[in-house]
Amino acid sequence: MGLYDRCITRGIPASMMPAGYGSRYDITQSPDSVVIRYEMIHEARTIPFNVPADAPRGPRKYLGDARAWWEGETLVVETTNFRAETAPQGGSEQVKMTERFTAVAPDTVLWRVTFEDASVWTRPWTYEMPLTKVDASQQVHEYACHEGNLAMRNILSAQRAADAAAAAGR
Repeated sequence: MGLYDRCITRGIPASMMPAGYGSRYDITQSPDSVVIRYEMIHEARTIPFNVPADAPRGPRKYLGDARAWWEGETLVVETTNFRAETAPQGGSEQVKMTERFTAVAPDTVLWRVTFEDASVWTRPWTYEMPLTKVDASQQVHEYACHEGNLAMRNILSAQRAADAAAAAGR
């Protein structure tokens, strides 16, 4: 079972991409960080501002290690240090994802994402998508992935039974 099936992570940028449901997100800025909270899987990325380029990265993370800064009116978020199983868009652990959030209208932010990984792609590539502000009544809702979901319990118990049978030589 994948991480998404197990309600651990949809990964980024997938959590920002439209889906059948759970497509809301909230971007909140404080003086020292920005937080992007996703409705899908109910993840949150806390991204510090102005971290020195030579600051240590720490252990690899499902959502990578993100750092943010402002370039004029554009919020830039650079994320590296992904775990192999969540490296975005088929990249390796060496992928660098750079997001640029630029307000282009009172209710629209242009989200531009560039991926760089010389071990996978011959050159960086980019896509962009407008993020449209919705009215305050459309809040991010709790994503209760396992509430009443018996599938995961049944899948895990079946696998454990198969493992026990294999160990017993059956």
